[in-house]
Amino acid sequence: MTLMELLPVRDVTACCSPLTGEAMSQDNAVSLASSLRALADPARLRIISMVAAHEDAEACVCDLTEPLELQQSTVSHHLKILVDAGYLTRSKRGTWAYYKLVPGALDGVAALLTTV
Repeated sequence: MTLMELLPVRDVTACCSPLTGEAMSQDNAVSLASSLRALADPARLRIISMVAAHEDAEACVCDLTEPLELQQSTVSHHLKILVDAGYLTRSKRGTWAYYKLVPGALDGVAALLTTV
């Protein structure tokens, strides 16, 4: 599966019941696995945490490269994956892009992993 095939997670709770509530369908398992794959990287988990903790819960690539000790192109790659998966939004201001956490995106994934 390529990165472009990641499915958005904007409302995964609408399609899937919690893992412990009932047996998950094949389609729902594929959708959830794609969503979790976007999170299954230490740098991306740190990016989500840093964006959420940043002033106004918004950060630019330039705010993330030094703390992550990664090149700008690598950080941009991770940000694109998180945007494509529906965890972050991107807004362009001049030459800079700013990223924010999508409200409820992580709540939806967490709800799928908890007991009813």
